[in-house]
Amino acid sequence: MAGIIRVVCAAVIERERLLVVRKRGTKAFMLPGGKPEAGESPEQALRREIDEELGCALTLGAELAGDFSAPAANEPGYTVQARIWTGRLEGTPAVAAEIAELRWITAADAATLCLAPLLSGKTWTALAQAGLMPQLAVA
Repeated sequence: MAGIIRVVCAAVIERERLLVVRKRGTKAFMLPGGKPEAGESPEQALRREIDEELGCALTLGAELAGDFSAPAANEPGYTVQARIWTGRLEGTPAVAAEIAELRWITAADAATLCLAPLLSGKTWTALAQAGLMPQLAVA
C-alpha cells in the first residue's frame, strides 16, 4: 500500500486567477501549503506555510468540501490527502523557502502547465462548483 502524505493548502483567488507554486527541482505547479508539524492545527500549519513560502499572512476563508486525494506529484508511490481552504493574502507574495516559481493562472493557463494531480482533478471541480472560478466550468 502506498504511503499517505497529509497536507493543507490554500486556494487563493484574485480576479478569477488562482495562485499556484512550483517547488525547486520539480515540474508540477500546485496550491501553496504543506505538511502540518507536530502539535499544529491544520489552520496554524497553513498560515505558517504561507508565511514561509510566500512571505504573506493568510486570512482563511471556508474549507472546500470534498475528498481531496491524488497521487503525489513529487513522491512516487505516495498519495497526497489535502484539506483545502480558500483564503486571502495580506501582502504581495514572493518566492521563498523551497518555492522556485509562483504564478496567477486562469483555466486557460492551466491547460498549458504541468499541474500536480491533486490540482488538475478534484480541486478544479470543487473550485468551479463553489463558484470561485466560474470559467473552470466551461474550460
